[in-house]
Amino acid sequence: MADYVSKKRPSMVWWCLVIALVTTPVPFSFALYIEGEVETFDNWIFLARFCFLSDIGRLRFEVEYPKSLATQNLILYYDEPDQWPSVYPTESVELKTCLEKESVLKPENHQVINLTTQYVWSGCILTKLDDNEQLRFYGDTEKYDCRAGRSFTSRRERWWYVALDNCNSTRGLYLKYKMTFTNGDDYWTKHFSADQFGILQTDIVFLILFGLMFFASLYIANGLHCRQLLHTTYKMFMAVIFFNMISMTLFIIFYADYASDGTPLQNVKMAALAFQAIADGVFLLMLILMGKGYTITRGRISHSGSVKIAVLMCIYTMLYAALFVYQVVIFDPGEVLYLYESPAGFALIGIRGICWLWFMYAIFFTLKHYPEKNLFYVPFFLFYTAWFVATPIMILIATYVFPKWWREKVMNVIELLIAFTAQLVFLIITRPSAANKNFPYHVRTSQIGVVNDPYGSAGNNVDAFEHHGYGNTILQNEGQVPNFTEMFAVTGSNRGPSNGYVVNGNTGTNSNSGNSSFIKNNGFMDPH
Repeated sequence: MADYVSKKRPSMVWWCLVIALVTTPVPFSFALYIEGEVETFDNWIFLARFCFLSDIGRLRFEVEYPKSLATQNLILYYDEPDQWPSVYPTESVELKTCLEKESVLKPENHQVINLTTQYVWSGCILTKLDDNEQLRFYGDTEKYDCRAGRSFTSRRERWWYVALDNCNSTRGLYLKYKMTFTNGDDYWTKHFSADQFGILQTDIVFLILFGLMFFASLYIANGLHCRQLLHTTYKMFMAVIFFNMISMTLFIIFYADYASDGTPLQNVKMAALAFQAIADGVFLLMLILMGKGYTITRGRISHSGSVKIAVLMCIYTMLYAALFVYQVVIFDPGEVLYLYESPAGFALIGIRGICWLWFMYAIFFTLKHYPEKNLFYVPFFLFYTAWFVATPIMILIATYVFPKWWREKVMNVIELLIAFTAQLVFLIITRPSAANKNFPYHVRTSQIGVVNDPYGSAGNNVDAFEHHGYGNTILQNEGQVPNFTEMFAVTGSNRGPSNGYVVNGNTGTNSNSGNSSFIKNNGFMDPH
C-alpha cells in the first residue's frame, strides 16, 4: 500500500498477506483427480463432486476395502432439489440417516455402484491381502479390489456428488480410493469441471489486454515524467496494472498445469488471488486519495486523514485475508460455494460500501473548494461510483441468482471486465493530451516541495494548491507542438518583501518598478 504522504514503497502489510496466503497449507481439492483413504465410524460420507457435461463426462475409479466391511457402495447424487440438497449437509436437512439418504435415489438412473463381485459393472474382484497391508488391521485375509468407470448423461451441465455408504455396517467405513473426473479428451476441457470451461482462455486474453495497457501506461508515464507531472497517484495506478498482470500470470500457470494432469497447485492459485486482492486494494486507495484531491488540489493528506485511511486499508486487508482463510479452512467441499459466501465476504462488501461513501464525501468537498476541477471530478465520480456499486451487485447476483453449474466461469469474465474497464478509463482520463479536457494535474512534482508557505501569506501551499484550470487549455497552441516547459507554472510563496515565481524549480524576482520576469531554461520570457 503506497504511503500517501511520504511516498514510501508499498507497505509490508500487503507482502505479509501474500506470503501468508502462498504458504498456507491447502487441503487436497475435491475435483479432477483425487486419491486418499476414508476411515470413519459413520456409515455414510461425502467423497467428491464434479460438474459433468452430458455424454462426455466420465468418472473412473480404483478402490479397495476389507471383505468384512462389505457391502460398501459408491452413491451418485445430482444437483436437483430432491437429490443432493435434500441429503446434505447432514446437520441442516431432514434426511439424516443412511437409509433416508438412499431413499431419494432413483433405480432407473443407476445411481448406486455396488462394490462387490455381485455387481458386474463395478469391476470388483476378491484378492488376497499381503502380510504387511494395512487392511489386515481389520482381521481380513481378502479385500475387494474394484476398477471401473461411469459415464453421465443429462439435459445440461450438472453437478454430480459422490458419496460412500454401507447402511448395514456397525463398524463404520473404510475405503482406499483413486478417482479421476473428466469431460472429454480435449486439453481445454478434459480435467476441467464444466463450470470452469473457458477460464484459462479468458485469463490468457486478459493478460494480453493488461499487458498492452501496462505498456500504454509506461508510454504515458514517460510523457508525464518529462513534464514533471508523474505524481504518486499515477504510479499507484501503474502498480495496480502490474499486480493484475502478476495475478493473471499465476492464474494461467495454475490452470495450465491443472489442464495437464488434473492435480491443482492450490498455493499458486492462492498467490494469484492475493495479488488480485492487492491490486484491488491499491486501486481503492488511489480512488479515495484522488477523491480527497491528493496530487490534484493538495500535496499531502492531513495527519488525521492519513490515520483514517490507514485504519480503513488495514481493515480491508484483514478482511481479505480472513476471506481466503475462511475459504481454505471452513468452506464445505460438499457444497458449491462462491468466494464471498462467508461472513468475511459480506463484511468485505460492507467495507467497500463505506469506501464508496467516503469517496463521494471527499469529492463533494474537493469540488466545493475547487469548482474549476469539475471537468475531471464529475466524470470521475460518475464512472467510479458505478464501479463501486457494480462489484457488490455482481457478487450478490452470483451468490443468489446465477446457476451454480456456470457461475464460476461467468463471474471470472465479469470480474476481469470490471477491473479492466475501470483501469482503462483511468488511463484515458489521465492522458496528457491537448484534447483531454479531463486531465487532472496542474502542479509539477518538482514544485510540490517549494509551494509550502509557512507564513500563510500566499494562497498556494502543499495543503491547498492554487486554483488553476486544466493542462489541455495550455496544450492548445495554434496547432503547434506544445511547449511543455511552460505548463502549469505555479507562483511561489512570499517569504519577505521580495516577490518571486517558481518555474521548474527556478525562481525570478520582481523589480521595484513592478515588472517581473521568469527564468525559462536557457533564456528569459517576456514580462507578464
